[in-house]
Amino acid sequence: MSASSKLPPFDPADPLGIDDLLDAEDLAIRDTVRDWAADRVLPYVAEWYESGELPVIRELARELGGIGALGMSLSGYGCAGASAVQYGLACLELEAADSGIRSLVSVQGSLAMYAVHRFGSEEQKREWLPRMAAGEVIGCFGLTEPDHGSDPAGMRTYAKRDGSDWVLDGRKMWITNGSVAGVAIVWAQTEEGIRGFVVPADSPGFSAPEIKHKWSLRASVTSELVLDDVRLPADAVLPEVTGLRGPLSCLSHARYGIVWGAMGAARSCFETAVEYAKTREQFGRPIGGFQLTQAKLADMAVELHKGILLAHHLGRRMDAGRLRPEQVSFGKLNNVREAIEICRTARTVLGANGISLEYPVMRHATNLESVLTYEGTVEMHQLVLGKALTGLDAFR
Repeated sequence: MSASSKLPPFDPADPLGIDDLLDAEDLAIRDTVRDWAADRVLPYVAEWYESGELPVIRELARELGGIGALGMSLSGYGCAGASAVQYGLACLELEAADSGIRSLVSVQGSLAMYAVHRFGSEEQKREWLPRMAAGEVIGCFGLTEPDHGSDPAGMRTYAKRDGSDWVLDGRKMWITNGSVAGVAIVWAQTEEGIRGFVVPADSPGFSAPEIKHKWSLRASVTSELVLDDVRLPADAVLPEVTGLRGPLSCLSHARYGIVWGAMGAARSCFETAVEYAKTREQFGRPIGGFQLTQAKLADMAVELHKGILLAHHLGRRMDAGRLRPEQVSFGKLNNVREAIEICRTARTVLGANGISLEYPVMRHATNLESVLTYEGTVEMHQLVLGKALTGLDAFR
């Protein structure tokens, strides 16, 4: 018997056999999230995207809490305690449905809940985390400002002491979940440095007007946060961190999810292109039988599965406690950039149909234009890697 006869069959959906790296629990979590997205998102997301609304966000949040997807890589307080790889697989499946749904989960778990879990007091953790893990309370994360995106150290939002209280004033911009959040994690300048604050959304002086007229992440709630003399008690501050280390560590955790998620959007577009190429006929035969189309599909497959391998590698490093922020930048820079190229190539395979909401390709492509620049622009991640490679800081 030849060696080749013992080989498993080639799987076009998993050409590198990456599933062999996953155990039964990994696969069960992935399939649970995939099935949920297929049932609760895919039949409706084109309509949500076209209308620019996510009217069922509160219901979706509770359902996501029910399957353990909110704060799933955190332990205790009602959180699932899943591995980093399992969380990544969930992000991939959610973004294969839509980037806006993955953003809902990322902001809830990797930003708002992560900040409380890592830097909050025991009282803050007990008050907020169980309800957020269940999807009963939606959270948001206020760091970016209208004039300060890539340079958060220049933020103007300020918190001053007034007796034992804190009083916050400022504006935050492009905040996912803001208008539906029950709690906001807001970062502000203080006399002692940048601090994080747990701000209940019903605090007097706090408002979160929704941002309209977006052409990307339309099936997502995006808002401005307005803080006008918001008075908070002394115990509203996150006690375990001062300085930019706090919000930047949260962002690193969220960026890790993007490394996986971008590959979900890419996979959706790739699979759509393959199926379309096998059935769309020109010149008397399916276009998938032409060399130039096969070259496109082959190149897309190579970059897609290389990206998934990279995400898996980073996930194993995170689980081992060995993942560095520079490595997260490596992953986000590569995977989002390649995902956009896969979406654009898929659009060319579909021709004019590629711009129709009947197919997911243009929706994913426009969503990824936001993913490309949020939580660190291309240029910022290039400079992070440039500094790591040379030891020279080019930021200033």
